[in-house]
Amino acid sequence: MNKLTEAKNDDTREKQYFCAICGKSFNYNSQLTSHRCIHTGEKRYHCDICDKSFSSSSNLIRHKHTHTGEKPYHCDICGKSFSQNGDLTQHKRRHTGEKPYHCEICGKSFSGRSDLTVHKRTHTGKKPYQCDICGNSFSQRSNLTHHKYTHTGEKPYQCDICGKSFCQSSDVTRHIYTHTGEKPYHCEICGKSFPQRNNLTMHKRTHTGEKPYHCDICAKSFAHRNNLTRHKRTHTREKPHHCDICAKSFSRRIVIKTADFDVALTKF
Repeated sequence: MNKLTEAKNDDTREKQYFCAICGKSFNYNSQLTSHRCIHTGEKRYHCDICDKSFSSSSNLIRHKHTHTGEKPYHCDICGKSFSQNGDLTQHKRRHTGEKPYHCEICGKSFSGRSDLTVHKRTHTGKKPYQCDICGNSFSQRSNLTHHKYTHTGEKPYQCDICGKSFCQSSDVTRHIYTHTGEKPYHCEICGKSFPQRNNLTMHKRTHTGEKPYHCDICAKSFAHRNNLTRHKRTHTREKPHHCDICAKSFSRRIVIKTADFDVALTKF
């Protein structure tokens, strides 16, 4: 029996192993055994390099690629390689434009399930990742990791052209574009190019008129998050930027720079 026939038989085989906790069914008892670890929290598979533990052997295998640097899954479109098959699947959707995961609240679609999960937190306000140093909370684990660098001062990502260091790998990627002049993100409406994906996203709003950031005090809407932040200070009267020359405070950084310049001029 070839692998294709086996796969078809798997699809048609009656699922006879059921989880007594959540009711999910499986073709094989081994699958049920691995699944139960989700409920019990048991992690039977241990990495012999770093002692990290996992609930399934497949997760352990994927984890070990982080130690070996192995990336056995290759994109047949652009040649990029990945350590996990799931990462390759999600990457390919960037080429095809497929976005199979939909938010039932606002209708927005995503190429990856994890992207949808993170997006939903913009609706619920859920921030499950908390800094054990200052108590600040975040909606994504990666944001917490990067935040902790503000406490430690660690900048683990270095530009191999000029040696400048950064807290995030995405920051060093964007920085390298200042050396190369590369602008890989293109607007399909007007053709304008940008060095960063978020620059393109914000630019597109000039075409669509989208204003996704809403003030919960007066309901005014904005195209950019930083514009909403500045706007809210008109309600709160917050002035977080302080002049170290005259000690005056301002709601916007650009104002304090102007004030510094004006004060400097009075000295001559």
